This record gives sequence, C-alpha cells and structure tokens, in this order.
Amino acid sequence: MDLIPTASVLRSLDDQLTKELIKASQPPTTDTDMSGTTSPQLVSYSPAKSSSGRASFSSVREVDDNIAQAFSSTKISSYFRDEADSAVVDGNSSSTSSASLEMADTQFMAPVTQPHSRLHGCWFPAVAADNFQGWKQIGVKGKQASRSYGDLQALRMVWSTALTPKKPRDLVEVRRFPGDSSLERLPTEIKNQIIDHLVLDLPPDGLSSRNADLMSMLLTSRSLHSATLNALYRNITIPHSRIFRKFLAHLAQNQELGTIVRRLDFSHFNPTSLFTTASERATTRNLTHETLLQCLELTPYLREFMAQEYVDEDIDVHVLRKLFFGLERLQGLDFCACSSASFKAAFESLLSDDWPETLSITRLSLHRCINLPSAVFETLLPRLTNLTHLDVAGTRITDAALMAIPHTARITHLNLAKCKLLTSSTVIDFLTHHSAVKNLVYLSLAADFRSYELLDEDDVTRLIPILPTTLRSLSLKGSKMNASHINLLRPLTKYLEELSMGRRLKTEDINRLFLPDEEMEQLHWIPHTLKYLDLSDYIAGSLNLPALFSNASLLNPHSAPLEVVELPDDAYMRLSRSSPVARAGWTATDFGSRAWLVRNPEGARDLGFRDWKMGAAFWGMRKVPVAVANVGGMYGSYMFKRHL
Repeated sequence: MDLIPTASVLRSLDDQLTKELIKASQPPTTDTDMSGTTSPQLVSYSPAKSSSGRASFSSVREVDDNIAQAFSSTKISSYFRDEADSAVVDGNSSSTSSASLEMADTQFMAPVTQPHSRLHGCWFPAVAADNFQGWKQIGVKGKQASRSYGDLQALRMVWSTALTPKKPRDLVEVRRFPGDSSLERLPTEIKNQIIDHLVLDLPPDGLSSRNADLMSMLLTSRSLHSATLNALYRNITIPHSRIFRKFLAHLAQNQELGTIVRRLDFSHFNPTSLFTTASERATTRNLTHETLLQCLELTPYLREFMAQEYVDEDIDVHVLRKLFFGLERLQGLDFCACSSASFKAAFESLLSDDWPETLSITRLSLHRCINLPSAVFETLLPRLTNLTHLDVAGTRITDAALMAIPHTARITHLNLAKCKLLTSSTVIDFLTHHSAVKNLVYLSLAADFRSYELLDEDDVTRLIPILPTTLRSLSLKGSKMNASHINLLRPLTKYLEELSMGRRLKTEDINRLFLPDEEMEQLHWIPHTLKYLDLSDYIAGSLNLPALFSNASLLNPHSAPLEVVELPDDAYMRLSRSSPVARAGWTATDFGSRAWLVRNPEGARDLGFRDWKMGAAFWGMRKVPVAVANVGGMYGSYMFKRHL
C-alpha cells in the first residue's frame, strides 16, 4: 500500500508553500536613480517606429511599396504610427522566474509494495505548509493566473524525474550599481548611434511635442543623460516659429547646450502652420532677424546652416555677417530660393565689409537665388579655398566668378543649371583645365531650351570626352545633340548612374546606348550601369512612343539595370493608362510637375541610397544637398517635385 499524507500534513504544506511563493514573487533588487531614491529596476519598451511614414510640410518621401520614384507629399507634418501598447518589464524578471522554479525542495516517497516504481509514489515538498489556499490563489507577477501542470512542475509534483536545480547566483553578482549597467558602460560613440535611432526630426503633427522617449532617457542616468543631450541638440530642425522660440529660450537659460548644436535646419519651416497672416507672425516675433542673430551667438560651434525662401526676410546683414565671418567652423550653408528684396539688400550691404582672405565654407548652395547681383559671386567664390559642393543654379554667376574659384578647391558636386550669364566656351574650359573639378561626381549643365541654350552640338562634342571617370550623375538637359554623340556617351554609361539627355535625338538612337551595333562589338561589350535616364526634353511628339516598346527598346529587359525613365508631360499622359507599359513590366508614376516610368522589380528593389546623394533615396535630384540628411521640406520640393 502507498503512503498517503494526512490532512494535517497537507494543511501544513499549504501554508508553507504560500509563504515560499509570496517570498519568491517579491522583486529581488532595487536600484538608485539620479535623485538618490530607491526604486525597482524597470525597463520601458516601445515598438519600433518606421521612419518611412514620416512627412512634413511640402516635403517628399518615398511610399513604402516596391517601386522607385513613388512619392507622397503633405502640407502638415504627420507620423503614421502603428498603435501598440507599451509594456513594462521588471528588470530582474530572469531572477524572479528562476526563483519561482525553486519554490520548495521536494522528495519522492516510494511505495512500499513496489519500491522501484515511479508510477505509484508521491512527490511532495519536504517542508510542511500550514495555510495553503489553493492553486488559484497564487499571484504570478501581480495576476491570478494558474496553470495546473506548470504549478505542479514548479513544485516538482509531477510524475517525472526532477530537474537538476540551478545553483542560486550570489546576490552580490546580480546587484547593479548606478552607472554599472551594460548600456551605460558602452563607449560614448556607440551610445550616440543607438540614441540617434530614437530622434524624430519633426513634431508628430506639426505642433505637438516630439522626442518624448528621449525626454524620459534624460532622467535615466548620468551617462545616458549626457548622450541624450547630444542627440537632442546636435541637429536642430525648426518646422515653425514656436519651436524656434522654445529652443532659443533653452539656449538662453543653459548656454552650455549651445555648444552642442552643429546644424540649424529651416528646410521644413512653415510660417502658416501657426499664423495665417504676416501681421500675426510679426506681432509674435518668434523668428526675426534679432532672435536669429541671438541664436547664432549662442551656437558658436555651428557647422551647417540650412535656410530657404520662407525665412529669407529674417536674414539681414547682421545675420549674414555672423554666418560668413563670425562662425569659424561653419562648413555647410544653404540659401535655397532666398530671393526677397530684403535678402538681396542684406547681401549688397555685406559686400562693402572687409572680407577675409579665406572662408571656412566647403558646401555652398545659392540654388534659385535669382536676384543676387553678380558681384556677390565674384566676391564670395574666390575665398572658398576648400569648396567641395557648389549649387548656383538659376543665379547670375558670371564667367569671371566661375574661373575665380581657387585651384585648391576639390569640387565633387557642381550645379550650373540655368545660369544664363555663363558661356559654353568658359564652362568647357573650366571643366577641362581647372584642377578643382578633376573628381566630379555630380554635374548639371541643364537648361530650359525654350528660353536659353548653353551647349550646342559642337559644345557637346567637345565636352563629353573631357569628363572624369569619377562622374556618377550628368545632366545635359536642354543641349542640342545628334546621333554621333551616342558613341561618345557609351563609355560614360559604364560608370554613370544618372544621365539626362539633350534634345533632337531619335528613340532609335537612344536605344543604342544599351545595345552594341556590330557583331564584333558584341564580343567586347561591357554592360552599362545606368539607373536613371531623363528624356523630358522630348516634348510635343518628338519622342517616338511606339519605338519604346520595340524589340530593341530601352524598356525591354536587356536595358537592366535601368530602373527609372523620366518623361515629358504629354508622353506621360498618353502612357499612364497604356496597357503596353504594364505588359513591358513598367509602372507610370508622377509627382508634382515631373513624371516617370519605373521598372517593376523582379526581386528586392535597389533603394537608391548612394553616398554621393547625401541622404536622398530618389533618382534625378536637381538640387545639390549640403548636409547628409533625409530629404524633406522645401529642399525635397526643389530636388524632385519641380521643373528646372
């Protein structure tokens, strides 16, 4: 007969088990926060948030599908987040769970009649309990959640061999002291990179607070506080004037924070998000030339200043003087589309100052600053001895200013689109002999042929052979071309990724970029590297659309890795609803005033990120970036949404 415990023994077992379970479920350790008070170690978890759903005022972003050049645009900043509940996990959950498996020591009582059998014995705790209330009364992490077999297994009261108990870890080994966690002991550079993934450039809806997670991290520990401050204040994006006022107030109260700031970005600035009229904006005086100058005074180590047409009236001569002469470490300067009368007057006043021999600026954009006088370029460019990025598209730059660029410069990105005061002979001579452009990566000589032509057929013939092999993007849009230029362009297609064609070519001529002519040439044919081809000059029926779908056309599989073909508006309207486009494996898409045919990928799509794009993921950008950042705001509009 088997031995059966009596009722009094079971009651004793119940009470003892209850005590052991309550003791095991208590939090094992506490930690001390920055204020010196003790609290349980809690770890906060938030679901990962995709940055692909982010948008901003007049910004561009790529839709999260599987084709390139799929843009969306919004007027108010918005973050489309997946709704998910955050969880709070005890920092010592592993030790708690291990404690629950060690609830009580047990022993096996073998039957008298069959001492070697485990089918007829009893597993029960070796220590008796007095007031056991039943399995359902056991609290598991604050919840009444019982699983009968799991509870029995935790108490070794199942008909199986008991697990080898784990040795309890020494309390001194598991205890963590302030500043001793694995995250806090990481090098500062690694912590900065981790925290950078939590940074949101723009407010969720344009007005509400942002970076709430980072606000919480400021209160975690001293080491994380320092790293989080660096992430919060290194790159400052100003979407509206209220954010600027709050930022300036923080700098005024804590001037040490100004030493962290490296970038001031107004590319997303929207003056109408808070105020509908200019008089309302003037009354609040959040962003004025006085407050902007005060901000620059408080950020002595600024390296990048990015403005645009919505803030040009707040840039006076004192602000310009501070930017050019008062910030020794400033490298990137962008005045995209700043063309107000007050901005022009401020630059003209600056010309009368005593300029230094050299300036620290290496990346300069005056893109579409259409009313700046030529004297600005003739004064400014000769002092940029370390220039690497220059965008003067649509400006009054002259031949003399272009040739005055110092030979010590090392220009990789050059945009001379729609510069009507430049002559083709000077541009070709500059590209041929000037030592500053021997390593060009991006070159735009685009023009609107309806109003101005920079390069004729002879100019193109002279230009193409002298272009460097480092080039990855070339725009000859608006130039006059003929069939003989295809043979000159073929060597460039072995390393170019973007090519904008001039006009007067036939579709059959363009197809020859992707196919050899003769049988002998096929033996030595090197595949091309083009991803983007711009044919937007072929308007009013000059592009033979049926030839695009012939056996030897650029829309057939042999043209791969070609991914995007830009079209004129009239061709896009005819092809957007055309069934041959879909049968050929392409999709018609448009954004703003531009339209493309995009190849449907067979596998994973090339996302388009390249180092020379400096953060852009789209093909065919028409503005040179001056900072490595996600494209958005007015910069995205000028890069991808507008005509030249």
